[in-house]
Amino acid sequence: MNDSSSKPPRRPRYQGKNPRQFDQKYKERQPDRYSEDVAKIVASGKTPAGTHRPIMVAEIIDRLRPRPGDTAVDCTLGYGGHSRELLKAVQPGGRLIALDADPLELPKTEQRLRALGYPDESLVIARTNFAGLSRTLAEHAPEGADVLLADLGLSSMQIDDPARGFSYKQDGPLDMRMNPQRGHSAAEWLSKVNLATLVKALAENSDEPQAVMLARVILDAQSDHPLTTTLDLAELIRRALPRHSADDVTATIQRVFQAIRIAVNDEFEVLDSLLRQLPQCVKPGGRIAILTFHSGEDRRVKHAFKEGLATGVYSRVSPDVIRATFEEQRSNPRSSPAKLRWAVR
Repeated sequence: MNDSSSKPPRRPRYQGKNPRQFDQKYKERQPDRYSEDVAKIVASGKTPAGTHRPIMVAEIIDRLRPRPGDTAVDCTLGYGGHSRELLKAVQPGGRLIALDADPLELPKTEQRLRALGYPDESLVIARTNFAGLSRTLAEHAPEGADVLLADLGLSSMQIDDPARGFSYKQDGPLDMRMNPQRGHSAAEWLSKVNLATLVKALAENSDEPQAVMLARVILDAQSDHPLTTTLDLAELIRRALPRHSADDVTATIQRVFQAIRIAVNDEFEVLDSLLRQLPQCVKPGGRIAILTFHSGEDRRVKHAFKEGLATGVYSRVSPDVIRATFEEQRSNPRSSPAKLRWAVR
């Protein structure tokens, strides 16, 4: 007689043809085992759950021009798509130094990159955000980098996982921290923020035209029922915009989430710190590429490069932003808002 207790438990069934919840998408999160299923998802123009599709890879490599023997830096390791190409391009004899503050995703990405079989010394991983760039290079490459990339976008792994609290599409804790082991969550930040600070965050971090009204709505709600989940916040915004179209409401929710996320992670302060450090971190003739995803980031990068060109810090900068091709935007919609700028030391 068979011992039924030794059989592995069946996976829970889900409603409909395809899984909708993140924790049900086990095939997408195991691409090595379910490569055909993942390929179909990619072919449909979607990003498989738990992964990230690197944006404008060809354009970035073309502008950075990494060569064998170079020291390359990826300030935002993420899923490792850009890092993989940089690491490949600087072989043999080169080295990639990659930074990331996310303690949950970093070990997974390091394991994938180590499995490529390059020499151990060709890859250095540092757990820090890019505000720690100078300190990291002082330890591992005091002579500076030949090429440097900073992709400022949020990784799809973070967006898709409801436990991280970045997305309004599924319910989860209102967290939004890049490093969930440090700092205050979005819920904690909202519980302490005053009206002026929240209005400023909505206006400056996401160009929200209804910043004053929405800030008042959010703080009024906090006094009656503290916002603790992503759907708490999303539904509150929907109720505040009863006469708006569904598309307008969704766009507003996206802007509010973006503004709060930027505030929680001090993203603009960290970016400003990176931009100040760059000239000292790149060798003369070294090349820099920065990928931004909203106007607040792009304005800062554009101003820093323009000022650096005027003062002689940079010999050349990109005259205009570079965008993903229409083909890439169709196959990967998350590339649509991306803007690439470059500079030469």
